[in-house]
Amino acid sequence: MTDVITLGWRERLALPSLGVPVLKAKLDTGARSSSLHVEWLEVDVRDDGTWLRFQVRTTRKGGVSSTCEAKAIGQRTVTDSGGHATTRWFIQTEIELAGQSFVAEVNLTDRRHMLFPLLLGRTALHGRFQVDPSLSYSQTPRRAVREPT
Repeated sequence: MTDVITLGWRERLALPSLGVPVLKAKLDTGARSSSLHVEWLEVDVRDDGTWLRFQVRTTRKGGVSSTCEAKAIGQRTVTDSGGHATTRWFIQTEIELAGQSFVAEVNLTDRRHMLFPLLLGRTALHGRFQVDPSLSYSQTPRRAVREPT
């Protein structure tokens, strides 16, 4: 087994394929899938598959990305921590975290009432990272920029 990097319960990361240079994420080993907050979502069925257009909010106080586009890999039912099941679109996107770059499945949803725009679940963490809940923001993304307050 390779060395596994220890991270805190919350970290900053980048989503370079979506043009998001820095984003706060909650690392949640209790959640199977990863969830990304989108402000809005449009579905476009094309000859080469279903494509999703959406906008990511990068901060709680108004920071937004430019319009993002990604090919959908499908829809699945996700049950949240409160037991509510919803059908969500999933994409694959590149994630840069702790000097690592990897592709993970992420569902797109409304997380406006959550503290973190991205929840990174155990499927994305498995084999790469372990989470120490006593740590917080222990890593800096490679493309880190100063976050607006």
